[in-house]
Amino acid sequence: MNILFLTIAKFNVDEKGIYRDLLLELKNRGHNIYVAAVNQRRTKKPTTLSVQQGITVLQIKTGNLTKCGLIEKGLSILFVENQFVKAIKRYFGNVHFDLVTYSTPPVTFFKTVQYVKKSSGALAYLQLKDIFPQNAADLSTMKQNGLIYRYFRNKEKKLYAASDFIGCMSPANCEFVIKHNPEIDPSRVELCPNAVKPSEMADKSDRSALRAQHGIPQDKVVYVYGGNLGRSQGIPYLIQCLRALKDDPNAFFLIIGSGTEYKKIALFLEQEKPKNVRLLESLAKSEYEALLSACDVGLIFLDQCFTIPNFPSRLLSYLENELPVITATDEATDIGDILEQATAGIKTIGGRLHDFIAAVNYLAEDAERRAQMGKNARRLLTEQYTPEQNCDIILSHLNK
Repeated sequence: MNILFLTIAKFNVDEKGIYRDLLLELKNRGHNIYVAAVNQRRTKKPTTLSVQQGITVLQIKTGNLTKCGLIEKGLSILFVENQFVKAIKRYFGNVHFDLVTYSTPPVTFFKTVQYVKKSSGALAYLQLKDIFPQNAADLSTMKQNGLIYRYFRNKEKKLYAASDFIGCMSPANCEFVIKHNPEIDPSRVELCPNAVKPSEMADKSDRSALRAQHGIPQDKVVYVYGGNLGRSQGIPYLIQCLRALKDDPNAFFLIIGSGTEYKKIALFLEQEKPKNVRLLESLAKSEYEALLSACDVGLIFLDQCFTIPNFPSRLLSYLENELPVITATDEATDIGDILEQATAGIKTIGGRLHDFIAAVNYLAEDAERRAQMGKNARRLLTEQYTPEQNCDIILSHLNK
């Protein structure tokens, strides 16, 4: 079969990730894979077509969609679907697609999906990774039921209507979509979570060298937060937690990432100088994964104002490296519940500082407990979050 994947995320066949791993699995099953991704304006690159590891990749010149101002991002999102349709017509016009699959963001792929369905009769499968515009309304970056909100909500509903099936990241995501979109037949909504191809476990003998390289104490329990440092992650509460634990004799906190709130953490470190916190800007993917193997516990933070059930993909790297996970999130997401059910982590709610401190202490005091929960974390990944399982889910609809 010919399968087309649409994304505005950075796409590199050589870099491990949830989309790359899924597409390679589809290719390994004998399907022809085509990708339509982006070359944002800042790259200063034109639209290009290449073949990478047997996957045909079309990188379409667009405006800047990430790491830019809201106005620039908004305008770029408005134009992106027409840019995709034009490029697909030009470069893939002679290809008959059996399946088109795509992720949110953005919700503005409706015209592109509609074009591929009409021109090829393709089955359309949405991988729902972001519930927009409600997430923006939750963060007060968009007025609930305002003009802009209603515009994007209409786009969201059109995308759902154009999708034959909607794959959600967790059971709570499925329930949210069905509850807030009663026009959707519930049989079209299913669980299809974030997934990666598990790598071989890193050699633990490298832990000491990695810690020394990055200025991390050898005798502390290292709690690591890796990923975006933006509004969605509730950084003020993360700082509150770091402040409360700055005199903890056993715990060391490693923060790795970049984003709009990075400077807030840097300012906290400069002003209060906690001795058990280290902040690193984003590392290369391979370097980040290696450093995780030298840590003990993963951390996930989400702003407590969310009413949508986010499910951050950074969880997969923690699970892959046998790290038990502490979550500090809103009450809508079920990520903490899933971890606790697997005895692979501890759920706390953002703002409940005593619960977070108790979770840190609980994992600090017993190395065997951490090790067993880490093994449970790796088992959770291999049993529920692999691309092989997702391929089975998606392709089952074509087989019918």
